[in-house]
Amino acid sequence: MISVQYTGMPKSAFCFGADKELLRQPRVVRVGLIQNSIALPTTAPFLDQKRAIFQKLKPMIDAAGSSGVNILCLQEAWMMPFAFCTREKRWCEFAEHVDGESTQFLQEYARKYNMVIISPILERDVNHGETLWNTAIIIGNHGNIIGKHRKNHIPRVGDFNESTYYMEGNTGHPVFETAYGKIAVNICYGRHHPLNWLAFGLNGAEIVLIHLPLLVNSVNQCGPLRLFSVHLLPFMLNFCVMIFWPVLSMRFDIPMLEILKRIAFFMQIDMVLQARNAAIANSYFVGSINRVGTENFPNPFTSGDGKPQHTDFGHFYGSSHFSAPDASCTPSLSRYKDGLLISDMDLNLCRQLKDKWGFRMTARYELYGDLLANYLKPDFEPQVICDPLLHKKSS
Repeated sequence: MISVQYTGMPKSAFCFGADKELLRQPRVVRVGLIQNSIALPTTAPFLDQKRAIFQKLKPMIDAAGSSGVNILCLQEAWMMPFAFCTREKRWCEFAEHVDGESTQFLQEYARKYNMVIISPILERDVNHGETLWNTAIIIGNHGNIIGKHRKNHIPRVGDFNESTYYMEGNTGHPVFETAYGKIAVNICYGRHHPLNWLAFGLNGAEIVLIHLPLLVNSVNQCGPLRLFSVHLLPFMLNFCVMIFWPVLSMRFDIPMLEILKRIAFFMQIDMVLQARNAAIANSYFVGSINRVGTENFPNPFTSGDGKPQHTDFGHFYGSSHFSAPDASCTPSLSRYKDGLLISDMDLNLCRQLKDKWGFRMTARYELYGDLLANYLKPDFEPQVICDPLLHKKSS
């Protein structure tokens, strides 16, 4: 366990180990995730909003640096409200060039603490007609810009109206070799696409950092969130305890507190299971970062579903956490508060799990490659073998 103290916000630390090897030394890196709410109301002047977020993050980044964090990742579009639900073009003013104000702000900390920093921003590509992109910038531990990755998959569902601002990225699935390991960034909606996770693994990622603007909104819920709303968690938890505690405690002698912890963990189903499954299937670590708080906007907007208009996207429920390739994972940060999560991880575990399970060796990529190549052709026909008696006319 890593011992860290900071009074300004919740701060938790954990450690993922690996078996000792005879021919390789441990490759332990310390990774940090920051989740935070916005600092000023969305009605404040844009420059004041951005500068206030800078001021808010300064002590959080200092806390990470003073704790020896090697790789620090911020949340999606950290330098602005998540305003893409509004479809209002004025929020485009938050967009920056790759080496803009936010990057310069973080470069100082990268140099100060010898730390790699992943900075997800709204990018303005001035060389290509000022096109906007949802971009993660990788800043090296010397303050240099190693590269960038643009969001591959753009949602068009409910209040996720992001294609009003930017379209699918054009950077592929890059993996960035840093002083502390090979890292990749899977941005937001890419978590719903298994091949997106796979591609980062095929390119050699050891750590994949995923930005997740996950929320609960009583007006506009979809998918698992409708069933696992944060507002229903206390009732669901109480129900599960009443049903399962007598059996588990008497039959298996499991303490009440441990039962509560296990039930609460598994109820974070939408975010935890996807990241955990990806870590297992691709033999890499995953760091999941979600912003926190409710952001209210000055003008009401609708979801295009006939329901009433509203002024907030919903409650971003934080819960940032790490997952490991051996299926272990950390507890999550708060659903309501800013926080810094730190974990040591031995990257040797990635190869050890590849050797154990042999997923790469048994994957049969040639079969999937042929299928995908044929699927992209206009004359593709599904491989369906029909029972010859199914449509035979009865005599």
